[in-house]
Amino acid sequence: MHRTTRIKITELNPHLMCALCGGYFIDATTIVECLHSFCKTCIVRYLETNKYCPMCDVQVHKTRPLLSIRSDKTLQDIVYKLVPGLFKDEMKRRRDFYAAYPLTEVPNGSNEDRGEVLEQEKGALSDDEIVSLSIEFYEGARDRDEKKGPLENGDGDKEKTGVRFLRCPAAMTVMHLAKFLRNKMDVPSKYKVEVLYEDEPLKEYYTLMDIAYIYPWRRNGPLPLKYRVQPACKRLTLATVPTPSEGTNTSGASESSGATTAANGGTSNCLQTPSSTSRGRKMTVNGAPVPPLT
Repeated sequence: MHRTTRIKITELNPHLMCALCGGYFIDATTIVECLHSFCKTCIVRYLETNKYCPMCDVQVHKTRPLLSIRSDKTLQDIVYKLVPGLFKDEMKRRRDFYAAYPLTEVPNGSNEDRGEVLEQEKGALSDDEIVSLSIEFYEGARDRDEKKGPLENGDGDKEKTGVRFLRCPAAMTVMHLAKFLRNKMDVPSKYKVEVLYEDEPLKEYYTLMDIAYIYPWRRNGPLPLKYRVQPACKRLTLATVPTPSEGTNTSGASESSGATTAANGGTSNCLQTPSSTSRGRKMTVNGAPVPPLT
């Protein structure tokens, strides 16, 4: 079974912090030549007097170094998701700044630059936050195609049926959700309950927060999940070969069994058929003489 390993944020700090200011990335910006990242304000201020990377001394640009830096949206999203409260504090700081200086122009004019984006709109979640989700029975592609025809013709019921809504902590795992569904529907133990996002099965150790970060859910509605019930795969057990009775040799299977036992260091009490080279010689079995075959 998969074990979840928790990593401290301090172990990731070297990849999330700016080498110029020592804080977490804000508007992460990457130098094209060496791919080192810094806060946007830090690297822009630095390149006003220097044309080399502050970490590896690679020349950024001979005359216009600002042409060789790019905004790293993906890295910034990772920092916001890993550092609790960073996004909320940064948005508040920007709102306070533009409230104190209302005549200041916003560089790009976006809501995020003004600090007017909420955590819910950004998709950020915390462990103790409550997530609204919808759960319904999963229908395969064939079932959906069969139902598509009558729905398009107006013959079927257009309203969704069988959809249930739940409110769960963001730290709840898929395994706990599957157990809840099993108990709610009295599913026998010989079947397993599998949770899916669209058509993709989810790992049991995924939390709702992991699903929100991995899949394109933007919190504009309940988290859409599905479930299906399948027969549980049972591990096959190989039947053991019965040990033949002492002094008997009834079939070829018994011979092979005795030979295998002897090869493994054991003793076999099965009477083996002598080879042609042993004709006319005296043989003993368990200390008793056996007359030679004629």
